[in-house]
Amino acid sequence: MQAEYTGRQLAVTPALRRIGDEGIERIAKVLAKVVGVHIVLTSEKYRKTADVTVKMRAGKIVGFAESNNMEGALREALARAESQAIRWRKRIHAIKRQPKDEKLPHEVLPVRTRRPSRTRVVEAPETTGAAEAAAKTNGKRAASTVVPVTVHTFPAKPPIAEPHIVRSANAVALRPMTIEEAVKEAEFRDRDVFVFRNPAGTVCVLHRNRDGKMELIEVP
Repeated sequence: MQAEYTGRQLAVTPALRRIGDEGIERIAKVLAKVVGVHIVLTSEKYRKTADVTVKMRAGKIVGFAESNNMEGALREALARAESQAIRWRKRIHAIKRQPKDEKLPHEVLPVRTRRPSRTRVVEAPETTGAAEAAAKTNGKRAASTVVPVTVHTFPAKPPIAEPHIVRSANAVALRPMTIEEAVKEAEFRDRDVFVFRNPAGTVCVLHRNRDGKMELIEVP
């Protein structure tokens, strides 16, 4: 896989290309469908940054690192991109392992055998006791057999599980950022949810979907 290199205030040396090519080969073994790779190396006075972007058919993976040494920044950015590629592959395999609805075994309900009906045998009263039997039943039909019925009781209010709250300052930006800076910062901190403010002062939330794509949510 040939990678595209861009040097900003820096000449891309063969040593840096060799480090980048080795890291891209490791990522390509994890991701089978890699479309392109772009590596941007930026050199400032006291700051060296490396930005690795791996494009796939289903999205892209970004690895960003900062150091005082360009080789160290490039190695760290490649390592972060590789860890994201491994995590993305595990998600895809977990989705594929889930069985489809038609493959799920259908539950077979037990068939309850029907009980034979009980016939109540009433002996014919004698002639002498006919008046006494008619007085007891008041001239009506005999009472039917009482069948016991099981009644299930349910609680008035279902139990509500208490929410699990995790407070993390690492997922909130302290200064206003653009969308590109927020994406790089979320990748740098390895966060699936990242809250920040854009230059206009609007609160925005970056959320990573299961397919690896970053979703932007703007708070009204």
